[in-house]
Amino acid sequence: MNSYVKDALLEWKEEMLQQKREIDEEYEKIKCDLQLYSYKSGITKQVIQSTINDEIINNIKTAYQIPFVEKYEELKQYIKELEEKRKVYQMFVEKIEKVSETEENEA
Repeated sequence: MNSYVKDALLEWKEEMLQQKREIDEEYEKIKCDLQLYSYKSGITKQVIQSTINDEIINNIKTAYQIPFVEKYEELKQYIKELEEKRKVYQMFVEKIEKVSETEENEA
């Protein structure tokens, strides 16, 4: 493999790795947010179960439980999208490495 191609592939691989690192950072942040909303939803549910006043229960559901559950579901969907993006960029890196190794072994 000539040095131009090798360098270009290496540069492309670095770009893909940078993209993957950024996605990994976002993934970890969303993972923490997901855990937070899981706790918020669980705590809210426990409080509702321990409350007998219907008006308070409805207020809690409206102010906290429904928004927490909606946010949790939104984050769950987003983390799935991030997982898919991580896989895609990892495939790029692996394919670039494979081509580079194959070319080096044939040389």
